[in-house]
Amino acid sequence: MEAVAEEQILVVPAEVFDELGRFQGISTDIERYLDPLLRCERLSYKPRGPMEEDPSYKQLIAYVLLQHTAADGTVTVFSYTRGGGGGEKRLHAKRSVGVGGHISSDDATHDTAHADEGLYRRGLERELSEEVHIGSAYTERLVGLINDDETPVGRVHLGVVHVFELEEPVVSSAELALAEGQFLPVEQLLAEIDSYESWSQIAIRALYGR
Repeated sequence: MEAVAEEQILVVPAEVFDELGRFQGISTDIERYLDPLLRCERLSYKPRGPMEEDPSYKQLIAYVLLQHTAADGTVTVFSYTRGGGGGEKRLHAKRSVGVGGHISSDDATHDTAHADEGLYRRGLERELSEEVHIGSAYTERLVGLINDDETPVGRVHLGVVHVFELEEPVVSSAELALAEGQFLPVEQLLAEIDSYESWSQIAIRALYGR
């Protein structure tokens, strides 16, 4: 049987992030980081397996929160439990409010990672379509970047955080790795924050903390 080729994911040397200014937690200084990272000539595609253990590179991740605001002002966010079918085994059984994932060589139209303006967007849209079905119109905004060097998973990833504001709270999971999907009020997210993965904790506190 022919072996399945390992996924090739978009990465940037961690020292490029250091040159821009490494931070812990969330940064809303999008202009400082995102465009320079996506235009960096040192972007490359590397096999996912080794990259999960190599903090000398940062894997760029699209991280989308799906939010709904009711007529009475109540804000709810789509939340789920990471099941056994997901790609990042270190996060299994953790709660999360982020959907999305890696940018892959399959998203590229050129041989070099930095040459394609639409690369990141295609990766974001592909990951969303693989993970969830969104049954509502929405608006979106880019809110910041997440870095967490305090966990093994965080040390090798750098997240780009988006919020999709849905007109109706209509979202369903598209894969088994996203279990128990439901919209929860932000007060409940904050009360149960210890059950969430570190990036979700960072995002919840930054966006909804009182």
